Amino acid sequence: MTNFTNDEMNLMCIYSAGSSRTGLIQKLTEMKKYLERDEVQLLSLTESTLTKLATMTDEEFGQLELYPDFDI
Repeated sequence: MTNFTNDEMNLMCIYSAGSSRTGLIQKLTEMKKYLERDEVQLLSLTESTLTKLATMTDEEFGQLELYPDFDI
């Protein structure tokens, strides 16, 4: 299974809202269009998340627990 960072997991939690893997990929791709030039870190985080999502299966995605972990 793909190892996501805590930040990547939180990003997916924010945008997943019960989405499928492909739905989440679409939402993150759409969100990238609205990033400002100075949001370099968020762009990098989004791209790394999209890369990992693209390499995993729908079954693997279904096993993820997409609940925000804001205690860290």
